[in-house]
Amino acid sequence: MSIRQQTVKIRPDHLARQAVIYVRQSTLLQVRENIGSTARQYDLVKRAHDLGWEQAGIQVIDQDQGQSGASSIGRDGFQLLVAEVGLGHVGAVLSLEVSRLARSCSDWYRLLEICALTDTLVIDEEGVYDPGSYNDRLLLGFKGTMSEAELHWLYQRLQGGKLTKAEQGKLRFRLPSGLVYDPVSKIVLDPDEAVQEAIRLVFTLFEQHNSALAVVSHFAKHELRFPTRHWGGARAGELEWVRLCHGRVLDVLHSPLYAGAYVYGRTQTRRHALPGEEPRIKGRTRRVKQEDWPIVLRDAHPGYITWEQFLRNQQILSDNQNRPDDGHRGAVREGSSLLQGIVLCGSCGRRMSIRYQREGSLLVYECNQAHTQLGVKTCQTMRGDRIDQAVAECFLQAIEPAHLEVALSALAHLEARAKQIDRQARRQIEGAQYEADLARRRYRAVDPDNRLVARSLEREWNEKLQEVDRLEREYQAAPKPAALLLSAEQREQIRMLAQDLPALWNAETTTCTQRKQLLRWLIKDVTLSKRGNVIGIDIRWQTEARTSLAIPRLRKSWEVRQTSQQVVTRIRELAPTHTDTQIAALLNTEGERSGMGGALTASKVEWIRTRSL
Repeated sequence: MSIRQQTVKIRPDHLARQAVIYVRQSTLLQVRENIGSTARQYDLVKRAHDLGWEQAGIQVIDQDQGQSGASSIGRDGFQLLVAEVGLGHVGAVLSLEVSRLARSCSDWYRLLEICALTDTLVIDEEGVYDPGSYNDRLLLGFKGTMSEAELHWLYQRLQGGKLTKAEQGKLRFRLPSGLVYDPVSKIVLDPDEAVQEAIRLVFTLFEQHNSALAVVSHFAKHELRFPTRHWGGARAGELEWVRLCHGRVLDVLHSPLYAGAYVYGRTQTRRHALPGEEPRIKGRTRRVKQEDWPIVLRDAHPGYITWEQFLRNQQILSDNQNRPDDGHRGAVREGSSLLQGIVLCGSCGRRMSIRYQREGSLLVYECNQAHTQLGVKTCQTMRGDRIDQAVAECFLQAIEPAHLEVALSALAHLEARAKQIDRQARRQIEGAQYEADLARRRYRAVDPDNRLVARSLEREWNEKLQEVDRLEREYQAAPKPAALLLSAEQREQIRMLAQDLPALWNAETTTCTQRKQLLRWLIKDVTLSKRGNVIGIDIRWQTEARTSLAIPRLRKSWEVRQTSQQVVTRIRELAPTHTDTQIAALLNTEGERSGMGGALTASKVEWIRTRSL
């Protein structure tokens, strides 16, 4: 289009208003690297001047640099442009091309509608357009549609390329601590032995405690640090040791990369906002269920655990979630209840809760979910100490043939864990010593006369030496794990003692948490049912085998009063023809059948008879 054809559409009333130059690049990388495009956009100022606008009447809006044009959300410059156009302050909007203004048809057509109402021209690199003219508006609409379609095509090409590389296991992404890329872009274990020891210690502790928080507590108790290798930026590849937190442990346990599997598609981005949500330009990221992962390449690179261990860890983490409505058992917690998290109601099938009375001395199992959620009557309530005792006796009987193997494996596990902790502490000292040696070499390599640099390097060297001294003092002062201090005779005594598992089970040094963990290794769940004067206990083992038990149900206070009245009436009937000894023997024989329970003596019968007669 010639200059004359362009200037025909530009009237004096357009020149009396402002000419707005809109400048935008999609990312900060483009702003820094694609300086040619930025320069071309700023050159539109000269073009506006050539078209007749005075220099004072030309405004540049460039605060949207580094913002995507896919949406107007977060683009303050574009919103300011729309507002100025709507107020009638703008005679023409200049942009290098349509995609600079918007890559969304909704935003583009809204701008065109406002421009048509306020008689504002749209000018790009190719021509001058009047949105009030049918032909010009049709052409502008087609350009906006193509701009949005172009964004879609670019996205599809990029996604297709990523999927192709991911299917081959060649797509690079940030690796978790303990894994790095080698010079040929293959995933390998971190060459730093201290990093490997820290990662393995996390999996070892979780295998023992079955709790991510217990792993964090162990690291905090022994003042251990966890590695973080920086990705990108000025500190790319640098290793830093930080305190271990709960979220970091969960990230390690949930990552399939540690099992040697290459996985792509663990997360998805939802771009459409739900009702009540604030819109986001790049959408919201959520985790994808493991069974829905699109690309899983097992044994693609070295790992720290096997795939079977990874799946087992996921099951444990799922069970540890404290959501009874989803059937999760929950993590092992403090408290005297052995069946915490694994006890079910035999009436409705829901998971029963635990309540402690009398300052924790009385344990009660109750099924109150229907009561709390639906307002109906509580399903079942029963005292739990005798139930726990019966289940524990059954458990000890089941594990008795494997006592020796349990003892030997437990001792070997303790020794291995103690050595692993000791190695981790030594690795930290070795790492600090290396940093001190490196600082010493840097100090000695500098010119002694250059005191400005020498003083700084000397100070750094002293700080590294102080760190080494601190770690060595802490290592010497820390109590050594008991498993490393045992003699051969003590180990043999432990083996002999461990053969008597009931003694260890009932020992004061064995915590309730340890008993629960042992119980869960063999028992999947326990179902309780009230059956008249007995409580039915149905144990389901991890092998899906079942064992049924029954224990007498403790009577309630009103039942005790009713039974006492029955005893008094029976004594009155037998007193004329029987002695007190005969009455006691007869009532004790009838006790199980009548539900009286308890052992009566002749003196007790005499006391009752004297008081009642």
